[in-house]
Amino acid sequence: MADYFDAAHAREIASLRTSFMARTEWPTWLLIALIYGGWCAVVLCVHAGVLSLWMATPLLIVLCTWHMSLQHELLHGHPTRSAFINRLLGSVPLAIWYPYTIYRDSHIAHHHDETLTVPGIDPESNYVTPEQWINATRVQRAVWHMRKDFIGRLLIGPPLSVATMLAGAFGEWRRGDRRYVSTWIIHALLVALLLAALDCFAGIPWWYYLLAVTWPALSLAMIRSLYEHRVAREPKHRTVINEAGLLMRLLYLNNNYHLVHHDLPHLPWYQLPRAYRMRREAYAAKNGGFVIHGGYWELLTRYALHETDFPVFPRLVEQPVNRRMPRRAHKRAQREDLTA
Repeated sequence: MADYFDAAHAREIASLRTSFMARTEWPTWLLIALIYGGWCAVVLCVHAGVLSLWMATPLLIVLCTWHMSLQHELLHGHPTRSAFINRLLGSVPLAIWYPYTIYRDSHIAHHHDETLTVPGIDPESNYVTPEQWINATRVQRAVWHMRKDFIGRLLIGPPLSVATMLAGAFGEWRRGDRRYVSTWIIHALLVALLLAALDCFAGIPWWYYLLAVTWPALSLAMIRSLYEHRVAREPKHRTVINEAGLLMRLLYLNNNYHLVHHDLPHLPWYQLPRAYRMRREAYAAKNGGFVIHGGYWELLTRYALHETDFPVFPRLVEQPVNRRMPRRAHKRAQREDLTA
């Protein structure tokens, strides 16, 4: 459900939807053609010997990352109003790991602002409960810490994310929940066909595509969510505005304007920048100043090997930070509280 500042804001957003661009959705149709056409073109070039596998690899990584951004757009109702057609457009598993339907359902559940970041409720939370932390091994805690810094997220983000998804699917099966059995079967068949075609037709080994293309693509996609949400008392303070550069905005389809997207989830990707510019100061006030002005480069320089925040969901919501306490001392106090 859309969240407007006032009636005037609602009219401004409504006017965007009446444009030729919004009515035809031509930018998203063009995007679909570019991603699928580009991927096929790269594979054909490898088959023809025009591109070596090493030259094709970075192109395939970017295209697979872009495809994941496209899937996000599709599940929000673009470019058609038909969920069935959008599902067909998004179910080709270029990036392999996530079945479209499962991603769609979990992401829609993520869009409940009141439970954002709450582990066990928000499917995309990057936090763990105090109980999980207390009962965890040192290795588990180290992994949770690594997930909170830029380099660590690149390295362990994909295996941790995929393992969590597969564990969740196995847990559903054991509990007798068969909702996604057909989804997994269809997805597995499509993945097998895609990998076999790459291996037999283009000479791209299936294991190479998995490890050298889709794994780095998932890492690249996960940069966006490194500090997309934070723990905060006010739900609207939990979602970031990242003023990224043009290339990263295009790669992530403007989802860096994340608060705008959460407030206006049905607004297409190509209208998010304009919607943000209309009320730039208002959005900065709305999310409590959770604005990253330097884009993803700022995230890299600030959090390359330093965690964005403590990985336990917690005490920060229940007990505001003591302003007289230095940041490091506060984080140390949190750790002591959780391990006591």
